[in-house]
Amino acid sequence: MGFTDFFKRKQPKYDTTNIRVTDLDVGFVFEYDLSSWEVQASYEYDWGDNYFSKEYKINNGSKTLFLSVEDDDEISLSVCDKIKVRELGEKVLADLLSDQKPPTTLTYKDKKYFLDQESPGFFNDKARGEDWVEFISWDFVDESGEYIVTIEQWDEKEFEASAGKAIKEFEISNILPK
Repeated sequence: MGFTDFFKRKQPKYDTTNIRVTDLDVGFVFEYDLSSWEVQASYEYDWGDNYFSKEYKINNGSKTLFLSVEDDDEISLSVCDKIKVRELGEKVLADLLSDQKPPTTLTYKDKKYFLDQESPGFFNDKARGEDWVEFISWDFVDESGEYIVTIEQWDEKEFEASAGKAIKEFEISNILPK
């Protein structure tokens, strides 16, 4: 590295004096729920009509969660944990396999969830490059709108599920870049 290369360093794409949750990337560390979390992976979702969202695989040393970040006029955040689809009941998986449609309601951990939206889209694992994968997602919310269950269909018979809750931006603090 020559003397002039020192001045050509890549500038971050965010304000280093005010790092926000929308600036997260792999290697960043932040505080959430009285614990320090590190971003281990970064994913992108393309929902069509020039609407994108991001998801981060985060770990605090003992637990792995997924932080979803949507910036559509206002920031919407949720923290979810992967669950097995069969935890949503035998009928849910049977309906998905036979009808390729989700139920309108489901129960998870004694809480009733209602189908909120169906979203076809494309998924990209940023570490793997520009290989976008088509999938469909169904979001369910409880009566309060705080708790979320999501079912994703990746192939004709491949389903994944997650459960979590919506959070506010102020719940994530002390964000530090790698």
